[in-house]
Amino acid sequence: MKKIIFSFLGLALALWNASAETPGEPVPLTLEQALQIALSENVSVRVADLEIQRTGYARKGSYAALFPQIDGSGSYQRTIKKQVMYMDFDMSKMMGGGASLPGGDTGTEEAAAKPASSDGFEVGRWNTWSAGVSASMPLVNAQLWKSLKISDQDVELAVEKARASRLETVTQVKKAYYTVLLAKEACNVYKSVYDNAVENLELTQKKFNAQRASELDLTRAKTAVANAVPNVYDAANTVEISLWQLKAVMGVDLDSNIDVAGVLTDYADRMLTEAVPDTDLSGNSTLRQLGIQSRQLAEAVRMHQYASIPSLALAFNYSLNAMTNDFNFSEYRWSPYSFVGLSLSIPIFAGGRRYHAAKAAKLQAEELDIQRVNTERQLQIAIRQYVGTMDTAIKSYASAGSAVETATKAYGIARQAYDVGRSTLTDLNDAQLALTQSRLGVCQAIYSYLSAKSDLEGTIGADFTDNNAKNE
Repeated sequence: MKKIIFSFLGLALALWNASAETPGEPVPLTLEQALQIALSENVSVRVADLEIQRTGYARKGSYAALFPQIDGSGSYQRTIKKQVMYMDFDMSKMMGGGASLPGGDTGTEEAAAKPASSDGFEVGRWNTWSAGVSASMPLVNAQLWKSLKISDQDVELAVEKARASRLETVTQVKKAYYTVLLAKEACNVYKSVYDNAVENLELTQKKFNAQRASELDLTRAKTAVANAVPNVYDAANTVEISLWQLKAVMGVDLDSNIDVAGVLTDYADRMLTEAVPDTDLSGNSTLRQLGIQSRQLAEAVRMHQYASIPSLALAFNYSLNAMTNDFNFSEYRWSPYSFVGLSLSIPIFAGGRRYHAAKAAKLQAEELDIQRVNTERQLQIAIRQYVGTMDTAIKSYASAGSAVETATKAYGIARQAYDVGRSTLTDLNDAQLALTQSRLGVCQAIYSYLSAKSDLEGTIGADFTDNNAKNE
């Protein structure tokens, strides 16, 4: 643990120095350091980590459905027009003679002669107050339980997507890092071509002054120098652009003064000694995601089927009510009301909605299975292409290495022959061109191998963080 902490502190210090030092002193980063920075600063990795947190909160929210749901309530109602109640019997007889009825009548014989309660009377009071608390809790709900399992798989899927983002980031950083090394090697080759052209021009100028070289040779030497200059500028610009691309995939400031450590030929020994990685697709992130989605759909089918199973819930309610005509709260009479009970819900008929939802989920699962088979087939093709490219690069490297030795020797012979006047400048330029092509061929072979190996490791799911943990 301490070793990891010190490693990240070293990376932070390196980045600080990269921004603080002068432009002429870039901070060299190894491939491992570049990968560690990218895995902590890359935008896609950070977004994937936040997505894991989001799905985790969503899962906790879904589990809340298993706990009691408690709610409080309160209300106030002001009656604008009271309800009127009518009775089918004579209230005056029950109330006795002379009693005043709500309609304004008295219990006299005149009132008794009227139809029974023909005018009615108002009921209720002007103000109604109520407050209470209610609670409910599912006891048996198979559909809810399945939905909770699906939410667990959502988190698992988010974790796998985050792993895929890391694998993609590692692959991009590796290829960008190797691209910078290739660009620097090409720049060095073109600089050496320029230096040789300048030396040849100086030698030809001396021979021309001594009348040992023609004006045509001098013109050709000047042309060779002029042709070498744009190549050097283009190569230097390519190095700068490739460094920007590396910084972008690492997630650092484009103005950070960093550089890559080592040279491309440092990886040449790995080409000849490393074994081809295991091509097992069990670690492929795409197939893992499809597997999780397949399990989710299987659970979704069961969830739709369980929608036909009865559910049982527990309910509780407690409330207080008061009805008054004034706002004298101290004299209110509050009437409590409470109950506890069980609620059984039995699905009987929903127009076939549950049946068709389950059938749709089954078809979606079949589509996913077909997609999985096709994806695995395409991945197998990609793996074979990567392995083939790596094998071709190894063979090309051996051939290009032999060509470099031969071209270097030929250029030396041509240079000596030109010095003594036994060959022409054209022969020397041809030897220079052959040497340049062979040196670029070596660099391209190494880069092709490393690029294909990076793609292969990303496809099979070789996790950089897991490998580092094993090496620790």
